[in-house]
Amino acid sequence: MEKLKQKGTHHRGEWGSKLGLILAMAGNAVGLGNFWRFPRMAAEYGGGAFMIPYFIALVVVGLPIMITEWHLGRFGGQHGHGTIGPMIYLQAREKVKPKTALAIGTICGALAFAIPVLINSYYNHIVGWSLNYAVQSLFNQLGHGADLTAAYQSAISNPVQAIGFWVIAALLLAVAASKGIKKGIEAWSKIMMPTLYIFGIVLACFALFTQARPETPNLTAIAGLDFLWHPDFSKVNWSVILAACGQIFFTLSLGMGLISNYASFLKKDDDIVVSSIATVSLNEFAEVVLASTAVVPLAYVFMGDDLLQGGSIGFSFISLPNAFMNMPLGNIVGACWFFLLFFAGFTSALALFNYLVTFIEEGLHSSRKVASWVAFVSLIVIGIPVVLEPMLSNGATQIYFETLDSWVGSYLVLFLGFIELIIVGWFVKPQKTLEGINSGAKAKVPSWVVTVFIRIITPAILLLVIVNATIENAKNGFFSWTGIVPEGGDPATYALWTNLGRGMIIVVFIFGFIMTLRMLRKTYQHELSKQ
Repeated sequence: MEKLKQKGTHHRGEWGSKLGLILAMAGNAVGLGNFWRFPRMAAEYGGGAFMIPYFIALVVVGLPIMITEWHLGRFGGQHGHGTIGPMIYLQAREKVKPKTALAIGTICGALAFAIPVLINSYYNHIVGWSLNYAVQSLFNQLGHGADLTAAYQSAISNPVQAIGFWVIAALLLAVAASKGIKKGIEAWSKIMMPTLYIFGIVLACFALFTQARPETPNLTAIAGLDFLWHPDFSKVNWSVILAACGQIFFTLSLGMGLISNYASFLKKDDDIVVSSIATVSLNEFAEVVLASTAVVPLAYVFMGDDLLQGGSIGFSFISLPNAFMNMPLGNIVGACWFFLLFFAGFTSALALFNYLVTFIEEGLHSSRKVASWVAFVSLIVIGIPVVLEPMLSNGATQIYFETLDSWVGSYLVLFLGFIELIIVGWFVKPQKTLEGINSGAKAKVPSWVVTVFIRIITPAILLLVIVNATIENAKNGFFSWTGIVPEGGDPATYALWTNLGRGMIIVVFIFGFIMTLRMLRKTYQHELSKQ
């Protein structure tokens, strides 16, 4: 085991600086949803009143899982592992026999393989759209008089635009990942994350000083802030509380294996308590402060409460550009917005991409450069249906995309996060977990964080979220053969693309299961054969 540890540590590399680590972790957490999902969710669910369950969820759900995943990652890294399967196996082995731990580790490893691979297969497309729109905004191609609905349909269905910018985004990911942790991921994060925050601050300042239009004098930026933050406690109910828990889970990129993957490159005495809090703080600053101040006031001046209509993608790529075209320097403001989305999306996609690279490195014992380009080719192949459907439907449907996002990005991640908490909280002695978390920490985590939150409260809340999501999905037809068919939708078309998406999920999960099982059996064959 010692030999394996030394070999893995040398081959895998480590972070060059605390700043680089925090910025990379923040880049993983700060994604597209921070800027297009949270502000509209807060405005819809009671404004300032929504922030009460939101911040409670941050403390009782977000921080405990964040600390758990940091601890799990550093623990795995000390044994030469950067993927979830072996990490869970080693933790579960503390309580159960190796073969039982093998089954648990293999299932978790398959989930943790499928989640980032499938999310990245469609997330890279959105990163490409953002870059496409940023370039178009710079050259004022989305200015006054542009048909923004047609522009969006062209961005997702025109082969040159849709494939071109998607491949460019994927190529950049492969180049960044192939350079390694310090010279690749850390170096790129040190450039992109500060730039993202600068763009966010510029947009926030611009939004606050945007004047109301003569025809709608009551729609001011300040009125937009009031619309967002005015507390309406009548809207806060059980569903909103569960939605707040879900938003915290998704905004921090929990249950995807990404935090543990990045944490596996830590040194033994790195402070994961401070790092966890710093990551959460940077994410919340981007989401609660910058996104809310930049997005809602600006949209409110031009759209009023219509900003709550439509989905997040339509809001970002159609509704907001419509506001930009009607304001002075709209092309510059639009370019800032879309470059902000590009940087937020790219740094999150890089974390997703790096998990696959690490999986290939460990599973096939390949070099990082080879693993990066294998990952690139794999994601291009798996991502073809995402771009193919809009081309065939002329931009009318994105059912396959929505199926993957609903199943993986909003559902399966909850299961993996729940299992992580159970394994770390109940399969390992609390004192040992506490010592692992506090190793190198200047401010020690008290024992009740493990015994009360990680073991009981946080998994109980997460289980409630899972049960509620399952019940709601069952009611609205999510599990039916056709999936959720909107009014006017063609059931046959929805059945085709919905089940293609489900089939891809199953295939990727099975592949991950086989590869994880093979990896664990090969690495730990001695103790497994002894049993």
